[in-house]
Amino acid sequence: MNERLTELYRECRTKEALASQDEYKSSNTLLGLEVEKFAELIVRECAQVCRNQSNIYALKADRDNCAIAIEEHFGVGE
Repeated sequence: MNERLTELYRECRTKEALASQDEYKSSNTLLGLEVEKFAELIVRECAQVCRNQSNIYALKADRDNCAIAIEEHFGVGE
């Protein structure tokens, strides 16, 4: 996993989820809502990559449309 994915993974591991899953407290296993949150963070990150591209690749409106399309495809709203 690259460093950004590792950061997103850590972000989705909420204290509440870990507290409610005692047997997984020290594991690297994602559970239930954590998996959903991890996926959502990845989709949002992909959409942001589209938005951050320079005009060399596409106009801002086109980049925004691409980002929105990605979010809508995966059901992630802003």
